Amino acid sequence: MTFVKFPMIAAVAGVFALGACTDPNGSVLAPNGDPNQRTKNGVLIGAAAGAVVGALSKGDGNRDKGAIKGAIIGGALGAGAGALLDRQERDLRQSLGNDNVTINNTGDRLIVTLPQDILFATGSSAVRPDLQSDLAAVASNLQAYPDTTVQIVGHTDSDGDAAFNQQLSNDRANAVASVLINNGVSGGRVQAFGRGEAQPVASNLNAAGKAQNRRVEIVILPNAA
Repeated sequence: MTFVKFPMIAAVAGVFALGACTDPNGSVLAPNGDPNQRTKNGVLIGAAAGAVVGALSKGDGNRDKGAIKGAIIGGALGAGAGALLDRQERDLRQSLGNDNVTINNTGDRLIVTLPQDILFATGSSAVRPDLQSDLAAVASNLQAYPDTTVQIVGHTDSDGDAAFNQQLSNDRANAVASVLINNGVSGGRVQAFGRGEAQPVASNLNAAGKAQNRRVEIVILPNAA
């Protein structure tokens, strides 16, 4: 059995890691002090993926060369995607006027989390009228950045019947998707589905944790080049 050699891949990754930790003047940046950190995360993600793909696509004698080439190409693509997400995140934060809505930029996607308690009445899948403007702002942002796929994922806490929770999460995800589509987002970009109570982010043993678990996530994924 032939194994991939990794010394050169590790070296390339180390170069990108150093670039992510220093500014153009060579000084070390604070962990939370770099407004372009997500862009740099994109470089690292793209470089790592490109290195592996490049290595695996070459013969035994050229794996290290393939890894270097793949890392460079992947890093460049990752930087572009990361920079685009940074800009989209900034624009979205400026247009949203609701502190209860959170945005998480992971470097390869944006996750907009809306607590279900502000979106829906208990047991309902009808979006509250006062939240329509926030979803309209999200829709406008999505139209400004069209080269993405949008996943709408509904989640519930563990109270009640699991089958009911699954259906409710589906209905709520579809309700949010409908608002976005009615505000101009192409239906072909949008995927809506529910996870029920299967993916909690906090404990279901107390009220605060249950409130966090009742949520709808809008996941914005850059399309592959």
